[in-house]
Amino acid sequence: MDPKFRIASITDEFSPADPARSLAQMASIGMTGAELRVLWGKNIMDLNDDEMARLRHLLQGHGMEVISIASPILKCVLPNGPEIDTRFQQDIFNSKHTFEDQPELLDRAFRIAKFFGARIIRVFSYWRTVDPDACFDAVCTAMQGMAEKAAKEDLIIGIENEHACNIATAAQAARLLNAVQHPNLKLVWDPANALVSEEIPFPNGYALLPKDRIAHVHVKDCHMDGHKPIWGPVGTRQVDWKGQVAALAADGYTGWLSLETHWPGPGGDKFLASTICGWNMRGLASM
Repeated sequence: MDPKFRIASITDEFSPADPARSLAQMASIGMTGAELRVLWGKNIMDLNDDEMARLRHLLQGHGMEVISIASPILKCVLPNGPEIDTRFQQDIFNSKHTFEDQPELLDRAFRIAKFFGARIIRVFSYWRTVDPDACFDAVCTAMQGMAEKAAKEDLIIGIENEHACNIATAAQAARLLNAVQHPNLKLVWDPANALVSEEIPFPNGYALLPKDRIAHVHVKDCHMDGHKPIWGPVGTRQVDWKGQVAALAADGYTGWLSLETHWPGPGGDKFLASTICGWNMRGLASM
């Protein structure tokens, strides 16, 4: 059965070292979209011109559309903010950029997006502190500024609700989107991240979101052991993915479902984990 939604993956969820292997497996599952984060062991922001050209050739050879630059923008400490909440793991994906680097990173992300024909630049909301509300105004200011710059490039800033950052839940994302009404700021909705942040992502969290501001959806699954997420195969854990996908269809969502596995896989085989989750996601997208 063909998926009703277009399906994609962050390529390094299959292999961070070998994008050709990732793309071949993604295509075999029926994926036609790719998000770029780590390629040949390097963060997308750090690829040189030759590597970018090589990557574009690989993508074209596998019939892949680049849908998002999965940047690390604002995965950094907010200066003069509250203390960092150490309960949450900070995944940096081979990126070591600081607050001072962010303007240059954004310009670089725009150039990369144009090179690959992507529309969405994924961003975050500074590393999560013990008082996220105290960071809200600073996050709003950053999002407004980035959205204004993105509008000049005909690109979308996609703020992801990330459990290790200050905008972690649907409630927090909805508040941000209400405060920053710019049309070039939209949401990368990640139900599992909301779950890790102690919110019921569907139906509770999803009900709070402005549906016309959802630009992209990340797919992964887990259950909670206290405050710790235990990642597993998509559709088998605590996120109601059947309900979520049905609601997206009913609400007229026309974007992608994109895999972000997280599950280490049987025996630590992440490539197999992503293959299993990719097929599970295809099944959900076809219902």
